[in-house]
Amino acid sequence: MNRVLVTGGAGFLGSHLCDRLIERGDDVLCVDNFFTGAKRNVAHLLDHPYFELMRHDVTFPLYVEVDRIFNLACPASPIHYQHDPVQTTKTSVHGAINMLGLAKRVKARILQASTSEVYGDPEVHPQPEGYWGKVNPVGIRSCYDEGKRCAETLFFDYHRQHRMQIKVVRIFNTYGPRMHPDDGRVVSNFIVQALAGMDLTIYGDGSQSRSFCYVDDLIEGMLRMMDSPADFTGPVNLGNPTEFTMLELAEKVISIVGGSSKLCFKPLPQDDPRQRQPDIALAGKVLDWAPKVSLADGLKETVAYFRKVLAQ
Repeated sequence: MNRVLVTGGAGFLGSHLCDRLIERGDDVLCVDNFFTGAKRNVAHLLDHPYFELMRHDVTFPLYVEVDRIFNLACPASPIHYQHDPVQTTKTSVHGAINMLGLAKRVKARILQASTSEVYGDPEVHPQPEGYWGKVNPVGIRSCYDEGKRCAETLFFDYHRQHRMQIKVVRIFNTYGPRMHPDDGRVVSNFIVQALAGMDLTIYGDGSQSRSFCYVDDLIEGMLRMMDSPADFTGPVNLGNPTEFTMLELAEKVISIVGGSSKLCFKPLPQDDPRQRQPDIALAGKVLDWAPKVSLADGLKETVAYFRKVLAQ
């Protein structure tokens, strides 16, 4: 039985990861400061004998005994990470330092949940892991983009300097149940607006594209990465390479939810990438991983979740 620490464990991705770890028989310590995470996301696990929930902020050191660490702690939506940008950078950078320090002390394998935002507004499409990105270091999204880039730097320097076992995954747009209704991300925005009978907000002309990975697929990729051979550090892209424009996504949401919602167009936010699509050849080759859930099927599950949450 592995003793596994999940930082940000009560968040959207973290809670699904905790579910999978418990299912496979691990002893799980879930750590969260509840800035964007929620106890309701892990409430069903609280009575499990091998699950423990701790309120803690990763910008402060943590002294526990574990075998593996999944470092997911950081607000991931623009609305949340721009609310306190200095704290966002601290969470990525100080959090990485503290978790790497813990991993070094207890000789634990550690995985960093990085992001496709390290590629910025890419000039290469789709984005392979070897692309260094085009990121604005002084923009309103920089606290998140550069914080995650610095965290990757720290992971690889700890690996080179201290021979630590590290794993780095770059997560592309992920959606599914337990997303925050007010996180400002496009899938949750569209679903919440459609369920309320409101018009769907499209930024720009709607031609900008994203690829959307269902949460179950993403978690499977993270687990495979953590379990991969020690000499494979990554970084590795995890996401769904099937690309959709914002207009196509809006149409799919309206068709599932029903109603009479129309489209409302607004100016494109600063530094918003025009395209984002992962090259997942490396994940396929090394992890034998590829997403399986279609956007239509994933949206149905997500809409059902939001119907339930918004009715409460």
